[in-house]
Amino acid sequence: MRTQVAIIGAGPSGLLLGALLAKAGVDAVILEAKTPDYVLGRIRAGVLEQVCVDLLDEVGVGARMHREGLVHGGFELAFGGSRHRIDMKTLTGGKQVMVYGQTEVTRDLMDDRAAKGLTTIYEAANVSLHDFDGGKPRVRYQKDGATHEIECDFIAGCDGFHGVSRASVPAGAIQTFERVYPFGWLGILADTPPVSHELIYVNHERGFALCSMRSKTRSRHYVQCSLDDKVENWSDDAFWDELRRRLDPEAAETLVTGPSIEKSIAPLRSFVAEPMRFGRLFLAGDAAHIVPPTGAKGLNLAATDVSYLGSAIAEYYRDKSSAGIDTYSQRCLRRIWRAERFSWWFTSLMHKFPETGAFGQKMQAAELDYLVSSTAASTAMAENYVGLPL
Repeated sequence: MRTQVAIIGAGPSGLLLGALLAKAGVDAVILEAKTPDYVLGRIRAGVLEQVCVDLLDEVGVGARMHREGLVHGGFELAFGGSRHRIDMKTLTGGKQVMVYGQTEVTRDLMDDRAAKGLTTIYEAANVSLHDFDGGKPRVRYQKDGATHEIECDFIAGCDGFHGVSRASVPAGAIQTFERVYPFGWLGILADTPPVSHELIYVNHERGFALCSMRSKTRSRHYVQCSLDDKVENWSDDAFWDELRRRLDPEAAETLVTGPSIEKSIAPLRSFVAEPMRFGRLFLAGDAAHIVPPTGAKGLNLAATDVSYLGSAIAEYYRDKSSAGIDTYSQRCLRRIWRAERFSWWFTSLMHKFPETGAFGQKMQAAELDYLVSSTAASTAMAENYVGLPL
């Protein structure tokens, strides 16, 4: 098989890149190790920056998002038994975010790709990347008992943190930066109405909590937990009781509980791999960087990556120019490190760290008080939350 771009991974970043390339008239094949149902079964983020919303509109898959998504002009910080609203819309001159689950973004892109008859190969086993440091990259994979090979001009590695793309880069050619946090998030998805019409981020002596949602009737909640914890140790009732303990009195009173649809524990880490280009192989999304979910930057960073990459590859074919692909890594990393800084700061501000003790908790309380009392500090937070300019 011959194509212009081989995309590894059919998550939202790979599918969005495929859509952007198709719109530009560039041929691409997507390879995915799992089944479509498995891909759609991943429960991930749900807060989209305007740049992500605009990209989905650009490729023509935004209609359902605008019908069903929830536009948020602010969010709340809860500490000391009360809540304080960060008015993003006012502080940023009208910018807002869209609450729409990553699963739904993936479904919209997947359905659109299938409707257009674009090639996606699911259950591609033993994918391997070859000769991407030269002029004729190749991708091999196995399916239905046979070995197949794709010849291409470029390879886009959109296959996540544990994927084959970054692992295919020679160790000496890549540098990684990582911070693993000493806690995780226990999350629960339930068909219950949200506690509030906007997200609530909670700093509490028992640990962080987050009240989020996927729709007006489906909630997504989290509580900070130990990395040694197990999902099976938490009944639904135990989760709801713990969440209620961490909320302010008004939120605790209005919290509606119900049986969980999904329950899982996610570890938290900050991770960046540099550079993001290796000859004709480009890393994008979680293959190149991970942010803690505090602040919801993961999917949005991935969307920015593939926006840069899609336009760079289109420019290469349209204008016979390599300027975009030559600056791809530099452009991405500048925005990535800014988002990493914000996610690290917000995580450090809201969570209970075992090493900080009483002094650390007092410092968090003082910073939170300053944050909600200072227009300048609130503005800086709002600017980062809605997404910095490209």
